[in-house]
Amino acid sequence: MIKTVKVRLRPTTSQETKLWQSAGVSRFAYNWAVAYQIENYKNGGKFIYDCELRRKFTEVKRQPEYLWLYETSNNIPKQAIKDACNAYLRFFQKKAGKPKFKSKRRSKPSFFNDPVKLKYKDGKFLIEKVGWVRISEKERIIASKFYNPHIKHDGKYWYINVGIDFEKPKSELTGETVGIDIGIKDLAVCSNGMQFKNISKEKNAKTQAKKLCRLKRQVWRKYQKNKEGGKLAKTANIFKLEKKIKLINRKIANIRIDHIHQATTSIVKTKPSRVLIASLNVQKMMKNRYLAKAIRAQGLYKFKITMKYKCKFHGIEFVESDKLQAHSE
Repeated sequence: MIKTVKVRLRPTTSQETKLWQSAGVSRFAYNWAVAYQIENYKNGGKFIYDCELRRKFTEVKRQPEYLWLYETSNNIPKQAIKDACNAYLRFFQKKAGKPKFKSKRRSKPSFFNDPVKLKYKDGKFLIEKVGWVRISEKERIIASKFYNPHIKHDGKYWYINVGIDFEKPKSELTGETVGIDIGIKDLAVCSNGMQFKNISKEKNAKTQAKKLCRLKRQVWRKYQKNKEGGKLAKTANIFKLEKKIKLINRKIANIRIDHIHQATTSIVKTKPSRVLIASLNVQKMMKNRYLAKAIRAQGLYKFKITMKYKCKFHGIEFVESDKLQAHSE
């Protein structure tokens, strides 16, 4: 079974510069493909598949002003263009919204690495055009064959997400069926008596939320103070505050994800034969403006998909049921 492992990278200063450069090329290629598809659609053209767009992008790279694209791996723009085309296909199939351009400041920097060329040795990964990069938690990499590796930056550190072959653990299941009711008041209430609180109501999460509100107010006051006509002007202090806001948002997100992993692992450790969970339409629930913020903070969809893959890994049957209803009291 293939399981994704996320490990922190520890690049040198020169390697980090190359990582940022690779992420920039990936973003540029993605935005170029989206813009090309939009222009083609406006002119009445049909959908262009990624193989044709890649040929057109090769012509772009040969232009003198785009020679800097050769400084990174050729596989990075290839995958970015493929991702953009897949996003458009999902949009036409009404499975997702219309693809948007990736912003340099708002989108998370990331890029693809060819799994064939990704090597691992003595606690280091060989990343294309970057070199051998040290990692943390060396003991977690136990294979030499990798699947779909992506390098990402979470606002503070660089990580590599890579699929690795794992053997399924042989678990003796109890034959019990556990029903899980997920909602806003509590993250999850199980039929076997287990209950997991809303992490947003805990002390640590509340403290970080207060810090975030305070920093946002400071930024807004500085924007108003430096307002020039009808335009908001940024200063060095505003950039510093916005960087602090990103780090606190990262910390809050990590607190919530950690809570979801602890909850799902605790349920799986009881070794039930079947897990029943409410089938939720999260997009429809988000239309309720009074509950949207709480639903987003609770991470209901993240809980469901995490529970699903952990059940699959341990051989537990996972069933979504319409009869179970999420509590929102």
